[in-house]
Amino acid sequence: MNGYRRTLLGMALAGACAPVCAAAPAGGGRRAFDKLERELAAIAADPACELASLSVLAIRNGELAYEGQFGRRRIGHGAVADLPATPDTLYRVASISKMVTTLGLMRLVEDGAVTLEADVSGYLGFTLRNPNFPARPITLRHLLTHTSSLRDAAGYSLPAGTALRELTMPGERLHGDGAMWATTAGPGDYFTYSNLGWGVIGTLMERVGGERFDRLMERLLLQPLGLQAGYHPAALPPPALDNLATLYRKRPVDTEAWHRHGPWIAQVDDYSVQPALPPPGSERYVIGDNATPFSPTGGLRISARGLGTVMRMLMNDGMHEGRRILRRATLARMFARQWTADGQGGNGATSDGLFTCWGLGNAQFPDQPGRRLVEGGFDAAGHLGDAYGLRSVFAADLPRRNGLIVLAGGSAADPGLQPGAYSALARFEERIMTSLFQHVIAAR
Repeated sequence: MNGYRRTLLGMALAGACAPVCAAAPAGGGRRAFDKLERELAAIAADPACELASLSVLAIRNGELAYEGQFGRRRIGHGAVADLPATPDTLYRVASISKMVTTLGLMRLVEDGAVTLEADVSGYLGFTLRNPNFPARPITLRHLLTHTSSLRDAAGYSLPAGTALRELTMPGERLHGDGAMWATTAGPGDYFTYSNLGWGVIGTLMERVGGERFDRLMERLLLQPLGLQAGYHPAALPPPALDNLATLYRKRPVDTEAWHRHGPWIAQVDDYSVQPALPPPGSERYVIGDNATPFSPTGGLRISARGLGTVMRMLMNDGMHEGRRILRRATLARMFARQWTADGQGGNGATSDGLFTCWGLGNAQFPDQPGRRLVEGGFDAAGHLGDAYGLRSVFAADLPRRNGLIVLAGGSAADPGLQPGAYSALARFEERIMTSLFQHVIAAR
C-alpha cells in the first residue's frame, strides 16, 4: 500500500477539483464543504508529500454525502495531454480488491458451491498442504483470515500457463525450498498477511465457477451492481479505459530512490501511448489452474463512486436498487470478528500495527487507541491498499451506515517517511480521513 500526489485544482495544474455535495451537513451548509475542499486541496498540494491525484467519497446515514476529485489521472509529457481526475476515474485499488473478491466468493458460498470449513484441496483438484504440517487441511476460512500458513516469500503472481500447484506442491518445479510455507505455525495458528492466499482463492473460484476469474467476478458482483469496473484493464470498455488513472511516484519503478522535486514517473496503467493488452501467455490460460494473472489480490480497477456503490450495498444488508446481491446473514458472517492481535505478537504479525483485527476478507479498525483510522468515534471495517504508488482506504461503520473512501494515485515522497500521528497510516492519509470524517460524518 503506497502512494499519492498533488493538485490545487482549477488552474494550478490543468487538473481539477470536481466536488459533489449530495447532502451538506445541517449545521455548516455549503461553507462546511468549502472548508473541506480547501483542506483536501492543501493536503494534495502539500510540498512535503505532493499527490498525483486524489478521489474521495463520504457516505452519511447510508447516502452519498460528498465526493471530490483533485489532480490529474494522467500527467502530460510531450504529446500526451494532462487529464484531470473526475468522478468516473478508475484506479487500480490494490488490496481493496481482496475484500471485493471475497464478496464474489461469498455468493458461491450462498449457492452451496463451496463451504468455508472444507479442505480446499477438494475444490482445487490438487492437494494444498503445508509440508511442515501435512496432517492439517487448509480451509477457506484459513485463507480469508490470513491464517493458512502460506507466505509471500516465494512470490504470489505466476504467468498464465503456469499452474499454481507448481509453486505450492513439494516436488513441483517452482516449489524450491518451500519458502511459501511457514515452518513454525500451521493452519489456524498465526496471522500473517498473505497475497498468495488470494491467488489460491481466485483459482478455487475459477474451478467451482467454471469461468476465468475476471469474467466470473463480473457475473457474480460487478454486473449485478451496475459497475464499470474490472480485474484487468484490457477487458475494460473504451470509456472506462480512457478514465483509468495512471499511478505515479517520483521515483523509478525499480528503485527506492525518491526525488521529491523531480518528474512524475508512471508506475502502472500508463496507456497514453501503448494499448492495454491481455496478460502475457493468455492463449495458454487454463481456467482453474492459476488465477493470479487477473490478480484477485490487487488488480481491481474501479472508481471511488463504484466503491461507494459496493459500500452502500453492504450498508443496505446486501440489497442494491431493489435486488438482493447477498443475504444479510452472509454479510454478518463475513464481517464478524475472526482474529484480534493479542498485543504481544504471539498470535500474528501486525505489520507495525497495520493489521490488528480481521474478519473474512476484511480488515477491522475499532475505535480504540492504535487501531482507529480517524480521530473521533469511527468504528470501521473494510480494507486498505498500497501498490505502485497508490494508497487506498475503504472504511465503513456498517451499523451506523457511515463510510469513507480514499484513492490517491501516487506520491512525490516516500510515504514510509511520513508516519501517522495515531495509526499505521501515513500522516497525509490520516489528515484526509479525519478531514472527511469531521466535515461530513461528524458534522451537525
